[in-house]
Amino acid sequence: MDPSTLLSELLPFIPAPYVGAVVDWVSFVIAASALLVRYWRPPAAGSRAAAVWVVVSAMAQARGWNAPAYQPDRKALMVPKDTPRAAAAATLGLRPDATRPDRPSA
Repeated sequence: MDPSTLLSELLPFIPAPYVGAVVDWVSFVIAASALLVRYWRPPAAGSRAAAVWVVVSAMAQARGWNAPAYQPDRKALMVPKDTPRAAAAATLGLRPDATRPDRPSA
């Protein structure tokens, strides 16, 4: 569920004087998480910090095309931007449709 949809569904249950504070805190958590994801080097895939990193990344709404190139359980392939997707996929031994950032490879 999209966080903005969730927030719009919860707002009627929050007393009016506190709505602004809740929106401020939610905005602060998202912004702080985005800064953490931007500057925090991803931990090793099996470490305890990897689970924390995944949660912080989710709070930063860094998913799909907005996801960082370096993640605990994935590898980034740095190729020139004019390289065809099929050529990059062949280098990795994957199908071209499995190289999209928002789809986990099979």
